Amino acid sequence: MEKPRLVVGKGSKAGFRTVQAAVDAAPESGGAVIAIGPGEYREKLFVGKPGLRLEGAGRDRTVLRWDDAAEKPFGDGTKTGTFRSYAAYFGGDDFEAADLSVVNGAGRGPGVGQAIAAYVDSRRARFSRCAFRGRQDTLFLGPLPPRPRVPGSFVGPGESGPRILKAHRFEDCLVEGDVDFIFGSAAALFLRCEIRSLRLPPGMKGYVTASSSPEGAALGLCFLDCGLSGDAEPGSVFLGRPWRPHAQAAFLYCSLGAHIAPRGWSDWEEPSDRGSVGFVEGGSAGPGAGTDSRAAWASVLGESETEAFARSLLASFGA
Repeated sequence: MEKPRLVVGKGSKAGFRTVQAAVDAAPESGGAVIAIGPGEYREKLFVGKPGLRLEGAGRDRTVLRWDDAAEKPFGDGTKTGTFRSYAAYFGGDDFEAADLSVVNGAGRGPGVGQAIAAYVDSRRARFSRCAFRGRQDTLFLGPLPPRPRVPGSFVGPGESGPRILKAHRFEDCLVEGDVDFIFGSAAALFLRCEIRSLRLPPGMKGYVTASSSPEGAALGLCFLDCGLSGDAEPGSVFLGRPWRPHAQAAFLYCSLGAHIAPRGWSDWEEPSDRGSVGFVEGGSAGPGAGTDSRAAWASVLGESETEAFARSLLASFGA
């Protein structure tokens, strides 16, 4: 059965002026396609229904934007906090999006802090030709870890939800940020994506990933045939650091720019985590791909191991 199609746009022929209005009008089950015309849609979007697909007119033409940030005041008088700062929350299972951008334009500096563009909490989600733009904590891939290290810091839509392991696919996407800008507990495959690190103030270090994979998880944040680029200072950006002790991240057959630190990985000043994390790379090229100075507690795979891992990733994520 064909899913209903709802049209959002700025012109008179569109059925809805906002994306949220179309989401609210979609069926509670069975799914729908929401076609979003060109333009910038300034709204804080919440998607909780299953089976929805958002289709934009191109990631440079259809932009979903909101500028909340952790340090800004929220409607209840408290600070917003990281997990209420999202521009868009995608929580309905089997969610899809294509040809659009999600932007948190809060920037960085005093009174800002973390600012999530997309909070992905669907059990399964797929993104094609999308862009995610922000600074710190651009893209969160739920679920949250079981408990916060700082009481009250998980306030948001996933705080009391079950910690079910989730799996997501990102194909031909752009993710842009500076510190921990791809983070969370999900298993995720980034295939042929551009991962862009933005310049930080002098002396500050950048981090692409902050994984919180649960103990026993087979996969974490995985990057295959991706390009790591940006205008960050040479040697100033780490591939990842562990948000929790069993963090997993892998970079296979990627192009690594000169901004990647020779050490590659950080232990987030928790040396005890070095024996439990699973940080892996193999088959990459580019000025930041040299492995002679990599952290000794991370793994560099040989050619046959890299090929086998890449094949298993494609099979696991159905790519």
